[in-house]
Amino acid sequence: MVAVSRDLDGLATPLLARAATPYLALNGTANVVMQLSRPEVGVGVRDSRVEGARLFDDPVRRQRTTIGYLAVAVHGTADERAAYRRRVNRSHAEVRSRPGERPAYSAFDPLLQRWVAACLYRGLEEASEAVHGPLGTDLGAFYAEGVVLGGLLQMPAELWPDDRGSFEDYWRSGLAAASIDVATRAYLMRVIRLEYLPRRVPRLVVDRRVWLTTGFLPPEVREEMHLAWSSRDEQRFARWTRRAAAAVRRLPERHRGRPFSSSIARQRAGGADDLWLSAAPGTIGGAGDVG
Repeated sequence: MVAVSRDLDGLATPLLARAATPYLALNGTANVVMQLSRPEVGVGVRDSRVEGARLFDDPVRRQRTTIGYLAVAVHGTADERAAYRRRVNRSHAEVRSRPGERPAYSAFDPLLQRWVAACLYRGLEEASEAVHGPLGTDLGAFYAEGVVLGGLLQMPAELWPDDRGSFEDYWRSGLAAASIDVATRAYLMRVIRLEYLPRRVPRLVVDRRVWLTTGFLPPEVREEMHLAWSSRDEQRFARWTRRAAAAVRRLPERHRGRPFSSSIARQRAGGADDLWLSAAPGTIGGAGDVG
C-alpha cells in the first residue's frame, strides 16, 4: 500500500460537493457497470468472497456503503477521509485473486483504483453539468478536486492524470479496452433488473430502469453489455435527463445535496451510516447500486 498524504485528505472539494445531488444517484447503476467493464474489477466484484459485503447478501448495506463513500469523498474532513480509508483498507485486504486465477486482481492495485475513481469522477462531472450547466472556466478546478476520489481508495496522487485533457485521453483508452465477459454481463443485468431485492419488482419499473441505465452508459460499454440503443432512444433520454435536472434545480437547497449530505450527517452523528466504524467488511470498487 502507498501512503496517502494528509494534504490530499484535507483537499477542499466545494465543486464536487455541489455536484453531489440526487441527479448523481440516477446514474449510479451505470457507473457500477462502467467500473466493472475493467475485467479485473468485474471478476473481483462478481466473485467476491467477502462475507456480508456482496450486494446480493445485503443490498441495503451495499447502497449505504456506496453513498457513504461518495459523501465522505466530497463532504468529509481530513480526519474523516483518513478514517474511512483505513476502514476500506481492512476490507480490501480480502479482495484478491487466488494463485493462478485469471484475470489476476487485487483491490490494492493502484491502476484498478484509478479506473474506479475515473468512473466516479465522470459521473460527478456529468451530474454537475446536467444540473448546473457547463463548468467552463471551473473545469480545471473541478478536475483537480477529483483526485480525492482515488485517494480515498489508496491511489497515489501522482497516478491521477495531470490535467483534464490527459484525463480524457486516459478515459477514452479505458473505454476502448472495456471488456465484459458472459458471467459479468449476467451479474450486471441482475443488478440492473433489481434481482437482489427480496421481492419481485414490477416489469414496468424494471424496463424503465434498464432503459435509463443504458442511456447513461457510454456507447463502448453499452455495446459490451449487448444493450440496444437507437437515435430515438437518445432523443427521449435527452428530454428525460433535462427534466430530471430541472427537477433537482427546483428542490429546496437543504434537499439538493441528498442523499450524500444526509449520509455524512448520519455518519457524524454515529448513526446507521457510520461506516468507518462498522463491524462488517465491505468493498468499494463496484460497491453497490444507488440508481
